Amino acid sequence: MINLPLRLMNRILDPSETAQATKKPADSHGLLHEMIRSFTTLARTLNLSHAVKELGSTRQTVRRHITQLEETKGVSLFSVEDRQYRLTEEGERALPEALEILARGNAWLNRNISHIDGLQHFSTTLPSGWCFWQQQHSLSRIWNSRSCLMRETLRSWSMSGGDIESPLMEHVRPFLIVYRHTVAGWICVEFGEESFFVKWFGWAKARSSVGRSLGKMPGGDDFARMLDQPFHEVQTTQSVRLDHVFTLVPCESDGSLQPVNYKRLMLGGRFPDGSLALYALVEPSADVEIFGLDPGKIVQPSAEIMVNFDPANAKYGR
Repeated sequence: MINLPLRLMNRILDPSETAQATKKPADSHGLLHEMIRSFTTLARTLNLSHAVKELGSTRQTVRRHITQLEETKGVSLFSVEDRQYRLTEEGERALPEALEILARGNAWLNRNISHIDGLQHFSTTLPSGWCFWQQQHSLSRIWNSRSCLMRETLRSWSMSGGDIESPLMEHVRPFLIVYRHTVAGWICVEFGEESFFVKWFGWAKARSSVGRSLGKMPGGDDFARMLDQPFHEVQTTQSVRLDHVFTLVPCESDGSLQPVNYKRLMLGGRFPDGSLALYALVEPSADVEIFGLDPGKIVQPSAEIMVNFDPANAKYGR
């Protein structure tokens, strides 16, 4: 068997293409989007013919794009063994960021993503009428908020060091949704009995959802990747993030889509074995601010879904 990096294989298959790939890095920047598309598509299919068909391109063009990336980055992204493509270790390492760059580029072109005062804004509306609006906010909003629960959760998380089993988290844990990231995606491992999910869908649905992958929301792969990015960032960096969200959620009784607006506090944490966790506090509220969203769409949450925390139970201040 012959196992060669793709850029060396290309020199054997078509030396003329390699000459084009040795241009200065700046010359290839204008092709960056197409180069990344070729890389991510071939990385997913690991079949040049399939990648070419999906991209509507040619074998020569796709090979040239990969070679240009490899020459510019100075690493081999693929190896070829008996004409079978495989990602190298460097290719595996480069793929997540390449997918994120592609998703962000598509979202930017479609005006789905921007930054307001340096904080992320994201929105999408489908022909079916389903929509999702998300605006990141400064944590100062928590200290100035009327929500005692938000402040108490942030203080408890900080004092516990993010340990979900810490006694310091006991009084706010019933309001949290706890996630773990796996190869199958984000898995809910715990729904607090006072959490928004339980109040909206009911305890039976929540109990049945424990351990299951959340699946994908409408909007496509790029949308899903953009929604996942803040989750990954908060969990990996063990940091905190506050977002205001407006979307349509299916009603448990008849499946009809109902508008809901809420504040979401995400916190990086740890399970007892030290593995990474993510906690989400979702608090329905009409006091949300999302750039570009028609204020007339914001609804007053019903008493049934409100997350009620008695300030008298606060341990670290009100």
